[in-house]
Amino acid sequence: MVASIYYVYIDGLTNKTILMKRIYFPLFAAALFIGCQPPVDNSADEAFVKNSETVRIEIASWKSESMDYDALYAANAVVLETAFEAGDSLTLSEIKENNARMWEMFDFEMITDPLVLLPGVNTDTKKADGSVRYYGVWKVTLPATDSTEARSGELKFYESYDFNAEGKIIYQQGYGDFGGLFEYLMEDEDEDEDEKTELE
Repeated sequence: MVASIYYVYIDGLTNKTILMKRIYFPLFAAALFIGCQPPVDNSADEAFVKNSETVRIEIASWKSESMDYDALYAANAVVLETAFEAGDSLTLSEIKENNARMWEMFDFEMITDPLVLLPGVNTDTKKADGSVRYYGVWKVTLPATDSTEARSGELKFYESYDFNAEGKIIYQQGYGDFGGLFEYLMEDEDEDEDEKTELE
């Protein structure tokens, strides 16, 4: 009788041991597999979030007509010229001069709301690299004068920004017919100048 109870007890322990092995071995193997996986690289996503804020500030600066170039741009930043018969690119000093001329003549406002910023990719690897791009609509206004009313126009625009390791804009390019828009806005002023010339 004692022997029978002993064997039943031992048999029960064996079954428990087998059951525990069946339960814990897969869990251990899964934990080992997960632990051996390389860490997820979120650096591109983190850079995109940070750089998106820089882009939003840059865009807002066009409405306020005040831009902190040192905070937003790298010293060797360039803006690609995409207009017809324009030069190759603008340096940072040329960007400052160009913006000052534009603000002196026109008022700018991004009217796409909300403006959705999209992650860009490296042209070689096709992987996200922290660059930022957007599709939006700009409203540009030629302010009223003593003799003319204000005149506005809207332009669909695509723009992209690349950043250096410090998170500053190093390369910028935009595509939209600003030349055509400016010509439209200045039509009345050109006609006034022609009339003055004829009267003289």
